[in-house]
Amino acid sequence: MAKKITKKVKVQIPAGKATPAPPLGPALGQAGVNIGDFVTKFNAATSKMMGDTVGVIITVYEDRSYDFVIKTPPVAGLLFKAAGISKGSGKPNTSKAGSITKAQLKEIAEKKLPDLNAKDIEGAMKIVAGSARQAGIEIKG
Repeated sequence: MAKKITKKVKVQIPAGKATPAPPLGPALGQAGVNIGDFVTKFNAATSKMMGDTVGVIITVYEDRSYDFVIKTPPVAGLLFKAAGISKGSGKPNTSKAGSITKAQLKEIAEKKLPDLNAKDIEGAMKIVAGSARQAGIEIKG
């Protein structure tokens, strides 16, 4: 028999650097999850992605057990890292914050493809290019 789900918690945490401190601790505490156990499992699972912020969906069951799914880092974070900037442009249509190459765009699209609503790499590239345009990042070459 399938376990009954009591709660789903969505959080964004730096990969490999989860701590029981807020905002993670209170969110997990309210859901009835063993915080220390989750932190050790999450840090072990994301040790290869160090430096990125990743989305996590934690499914909590009736018996207080849980599963978690690690998503890929947000597109904006990947774009900013590729362009070497800390934040996007306040006026993306008039002033540009930075630029990336088509190769970098394709690399980001390939990394994000599992979490995007796209059939192929070209569709994923269009989605990522739209995010870049909104952040004021130019795509060259």
